Amino acid sequence: MKKQLIATIVGGIILFVWQFLSWSLLNIHAAEYQYTPNQGKIIEFLSQNLNADGGYMIPQAAPGSTDEERQAVMENAMGKPWATINYHKSMDMSMSMNMIRGFAVDLVAAFLLVWLLLRFAHLDFKTAFMAALAVGFTGYLTIPYLNSVWFEASSIGSLIDTVAQWGLLGVWLGWWLNRP
Repeated sequence: MKKQLIATIVGGIILFVWQFLSWSLLNIHAAEYQYTPNQGKIIEFLSQNLNADGGYMIPQAAPGSTDEERQAVMENAMGKPWATINYHKSMDMSMSMNMIRGFAVDLVAAFLLVWLLLRFAHLDFKTAFMAALAVGFTGYLTIPYLNSVWFEASSIGSLIDTVAQWGLLGVWLGWWLNRP
């Protein structure tokens, strides 16, 4: 039990530290969030035209539209600009709750991987490492990568994160869980 607890806590720290480095010092996700010198005008326009915080896909048919109306909107939009928007009426720079939630999620992810690895009949370093990468790639392929396919966006930052953080976690668990 002590071995599992230490594996989980250190694993959660590894994930959390990598994510901090990835989004801050290393800026791996820069390609996912482009700068525009028109940001002031865009924000002003959005604040005048969006009533609530949320995610928006533009253009799309209004809720409750018929199939014919939705089809007409899509046909009219072909070849024209489109956008996905995450809009918030007020910027809040308080990161404490986000950091707590992020670390809690990292602990749960590490715990789930530890739990899975300890169910293997034969666990060696290579198996732990490859299983960690497999878990990471499963998450990457089914969420960030598919989103990048459908929304024509970059997922290179998430791919780098997958290899780095799950690889580091696999190295840690491969070493720690095989100690006597």
